[in-house]
Amino acid sequence: MKKKYTVTDRFVTKITGWIASLILLGLIVWGGGSLMDYYKYEQTNDAQIQEYVNPVISRAGGFIVDVKFEENQNVKKGDTILVIDNREYVLQQEQTQASLAKAEAQLVVLGSTINTLENEASSSQAQIAANKAKVWKQGLDYDRYLKLYNEESATKQQVEKVQAQLDVDKSEYRSSQENYAASVSKIEDIRAERNVVKAEIQRLKSLLNRHKLDVTYTYITAPYNGRMGRRTVEVGQMIDAGETLAFIVNDDTDKWVVANYKETQIKDMRIGDEVKIIADAYPNKEFKGTIISLSPATGSSFSLLPPDNSTGNYVKIVQRIPIRIRVDGSRKEIDVLKVGMNVNVFASKKHS
Repeated sequence: MKKKYTVTDRFVTKITGWIASLILLGLIVWGGGSLMDYYKYEQTNDAQIQEYVNPVISRAGGFIVDVKFEENQNVKKGDTILVIDNREYVLQQEQTQASLAKAEAQLVVLGSTINTLENEASSSQAQIAANKAKVWKQGLDYDRYLKLYNEESATKQQVEKVQAQLDVDKSEYRSSQENYAASVSKIEDIRAERNVVKAEIQRLKSLLNRHKLDVTYTYITAPYNGRMGRRTVEVGQMIDAGETLAFIVNDDTDKWVVANYKETQIKDMRIGDEVKIIADAYPNKEFKGTIISLSPATGSSFSLLPPDNSTGNYVKIVQRIPIRIRVDGSRKEIDVLKVGMNVNVFASKKHS
């Protein structure tokens, strides 16, 4: 019996045929576009967005008394993001300031002592001159009385009296010389002590500057304009110097892509070449980029345990070369690209 098709069956068949034709046409267009892209570009989807993501590290230890940021918050250079209890550091600073004031006062006292001793030395020097003159005069008297005694014009008692006075004057002369030498020696000792105090003052000033620096370390500020990442601290937490407290993404530097191309794809790539970048998150948006460097070695060569093909069975594997590509455009335009995003990179092939 001959099968009959209804109007509905013919309509469904016609619609199905049109849909199949459209699908086939779409596949042809997509395939043609893919072939054209393959012909025009060296492509890779082994690529990620990169920026400078730096840890915020404490240079002082203590209890956190204030946290002034939240995760993903924008911050400006110099903004305070963490505050550490600084009372111990302030006390150390005040103690050093007191020691410095004491040393400076001691320096003043030593200077005054030197002035006093210099005056005493000047007095002793004048006394030496006076005693020297007395010895000279008494020596003349002794010579005169001795001559008179020899001529029997003076008694022995008179000669002995003059001689005794001469001995006293000589003793006073030597005493004044010794006093002067002692004063000069004391002056030199105090000057040496003063140099020691000056060195101590310099040490205390350096120590004071260090304590002031420690106080500033208790206020942790943003090193540049950026966005805060993961927050791992809370008020009341005890931290140590050198501990990582948060992460910050630098907004003052360029974004770039690290594209890992196969070694067979890079023969025509040069620094300065323009590339096309399409992020998986924004498949309908095209970004521009510029090649700024090619790695000096394959990615595996920088691994912790680089392969050594001479130690066993050899299996050839196509290696990847990291290519660094700067993302071009305004900051507002490229800010939608976040660190770690996967992208597809298309580098133009050069045909002779």
